[in-house]
Amino acid sequence: QVQLVESGGGLVQAGGSLRLSCDASGRTIIDYTMGWFRQAPGKEREFVAGITGWTGRSTYYADSVKDRFTISRDNAKNTIYLQMDSLKPEDTAIYSCATKVVAGISRWAEDYNYWGQGTQVTVSS
Repeated sequence: QVQLVESGGGLVQAGGSLRLSCDASGRTIIDYTMGWFRQAPGKEREFVAGITGWTGRSTYYADSVKDRFTISRDNAKNTIYLQMDSLKPEDTAIYSCATKVVAGISRWAEDYNYWGQGTQVTVSS
């Protein structure tokens, strides 16, 4: 069993930056693919970014955040990050991290096994 806790959310002006953290406990996540998802009010949950296990050699981003967001992992800390730059009001959502036991990044939430509670990100115009 893996427990995930997100942090780093908050209120920021458009054009600003935030770095989200996802701290894992219960077991190492070194071998797990990890993903970030978000859900805005009244909208379905959507994939944001994913990173493969071990060295995190492969990453994948939603088109809406490509070149603005960066996912990374620190295996020594059992933590993944989401660096968000050039934030836009449409990035406002609850951001959640998730683990995927089976190797390979997926855009589909149902492929992920463990989820955190999420952290609120609000971008003002």
